[in-house]
Amino acid sequence: MSRGYVVLSIAILAMFFLFTDGLCEEKIIKMSTTTSTENSGLLDFLLPAFTKDTGIQVKVFAKGTGAAIRDGMDGNVDIVFVHDRAKEDKFMADGYGAYRLSVMHNDFVILGPKNDPAGIKGMSAAKALKKIAESKSAFISRGDDSGTHAKEQELWRFSGVTLDTKKTEVIKDGKTANLEYNYPAVLGDRFISIGQGMGKTLTYAEEKQAYTLADRGTYLEYQYGRERGLDLAILCEGDADLSNPYGIIPVSPKKYPDVKFEEADKFAKWLVSYKGQKIIADYKIKGHQAFFPDAKK
Repeated sequence: MSRGYVVLSIAILAMFFLFTDGLCEEKIIKMSTTTSTENSGLLDFLLPAFTKDTGIQVKVFAKGTGAAIRDGMDGNVDIVFVHDRAKEDKFMADGYGAYRLSVMHNDFVILGPKNDPAGIKGMSAAKALKKIAESKSAFISRGDDSGTHAKEQELWRFSGVTLDTKKTEVIKDGKTANLEYNYPAVLGDRFISIGQGMGKTLTYAEEKQAYTLADRGTYLEYQYGRERGLDLAILCEGDADLSNPYGIIPVSPKKYPDVKFEEADKFAKWLVSYKGQKIIADYKIKGHQAFFPDAKK
């Protein structure tokens, strides 16, 4: 076998592997999303169906909505799937998102000890938080700049109680970020901000038998998706202020030309297709509806 033939064969093989590696890479998109889509089990139900239909895999980075949106702003992911409309609108207005689609909704619930020491059962969310503050009952806050944390901050403002401001540092993905939040001054150290995701917040609130705010999807998974359940009760629900819509936003290729926009676009549009919306509607946790489809047809 001639030396020239060997060199040519090696070059052809190298080009083949480079080409096939490129094809494989193109079939994976990176998505930053709120922890609730993962903790609720929805993504385990949803993503395999998308990959089966399209051959595109989705690598998930689950974190608070604020951190997920920062990933999009930094061009570190191809798409974000989050639930803080104010942050989503700013993300779009600043040119980071190509477009936003409404995908689904559920709601937030206020949880607490079954004996309800603050006596909030059945109250509106804002009145419940006011009563928690007045009774000086323990409250666990995610304190992580997530969509749930943003909703909690809004509800404390609606409650009318006197709020103090605190600055802290949170560590996400090895990076330190400064966070400023409001809390009811009267609670003092009975207000505990842990800087963690929803699952850990629920576990800590259960351990301390304290009140907390949770998205319904994660609550259902922890209550009914585990053998042990959760020793906390839903005390407030159904209030319009507890609505929780989710949006999907592909990162703009005008801002970051290297993002995999074509694949991200396919995922976003698949989510709001008849099939994607039906999968969301069909996802239940022990018979309990976790999310409700929102796409307008």
